[in-house]
Amino acid sequence: MSMETDQLLEAGTELERGAATLDADQFLKAYKTMRMIRSFEERVSEEFMKGNIPGFIHLYSGQEAVAAGICLLLDDNDFVVSTHRGHGHCIAKGADVGAMMKEIMARQGGLCDGKGGSMHIADIERGMLGANAIVGGGPPLIVGAALSAKTLGTDRVGVAFGGDGSSNQGTTFEAMNMAVVLKLPAIFLFENNGYGEGTHASYAVGSKDIAGRAQGFGMPAYKVDGTDLFAVYETCKKAVEHCRAGKGPVTIEAEVPRFRGHFEGDPQAYRGEGEIEKLQAEKDCLKIARAAAIKMKLVKAKALDDIDREVAETIAEVTAAALAAPAPADAELLTNVYSSEY
Repeated sequence: MSMETDQLLEAGTELERGAATLDADQFLKAYKTMRMIRSFEERVSEEFMKGNIPGFIHLYSGQEAVAAGICLLLDDNDFVVSTHRGHGHCIAKGADVGAMMKEIMARQGGLCDGKGGSMHIADIERGMLGANAIVGGGPPLIVGAALSAKTLGTDRVGVAFGGDGSSNQGTTFEAMNMAVVLKLPAIFLFENNGYGEGTHASYAVGSKDIAGRAQGFGMPAYKVDGTDLFAVYETCKKAVEHCRAGKGPVTIEAEVPRFRGHFEGDPQAYRGEGEIEKLQAEKDCLKIARAAAIKMKLVKAKALDDIDREVAETIAEVTAAALAAPAPADAELLTNVYSSEY
């Protein structure tokens, strides 16, 4: 392999190294994003069980630090492409949670006029190019976005989120190879939660190492503890800076837990006894971030408690508004289905 071996980084925790890579304002912003995602997903689960949300729902609970960490480094001009588990990415990229809740409930005023739903939610103005129900469907799209950034001479970055399942798709391999060949500012961020639906990654990923396999395409690849916000931010910062400098693509493999089933209603017979409870007790990124920040005297507990209350109020308000909103009119059925701008 022509690449230096130290490009495959096993990221440890910033707390253990004694370095707070986020300042207080950055941490509070990231913590609020994480709390908003968690509270949003909990309420979505409740409303789904009540029958207020159509279609399938795939929740992001447990993986919040990854979306919050990378998106803290991006702005509206940077691009992200999401997955079927996309609510967290959308929130972290700055989408309005009220419009998101309406979209997921298929109501007027939703981000996509209530016609995209959970698996096709998007906010183009925020650079969120959409969730994608096709496993491995995002990487080719982000290659196109990254190519546009390079062609126009900007320093924009494109991030393709994916799970361990998508890491095995041919579309992903082709996209990664093209990104290297064209030296594109693309980040392939794999959130390895251990399960491709119900198949464990230890079986499905032949190399047993998503980052190591990605390195073979000719790009730097990093592994990071996805429950550690500080480590995620530090690793993603290196990747974003690498891309903005015109040095080509990067892969990040973040190891994260998935607290919920593949979809809401998943019986999860593939899980071990007590597995979820153990993950929630030991691998909750919100608890880990909170404890680390307080220990480092970065913030005080009261500030985090205030955020928790503020977020709870926001989620209650946007849910009530979404439930009161009307469904799209019949006349809207064929509008905004295809773009006529280009």
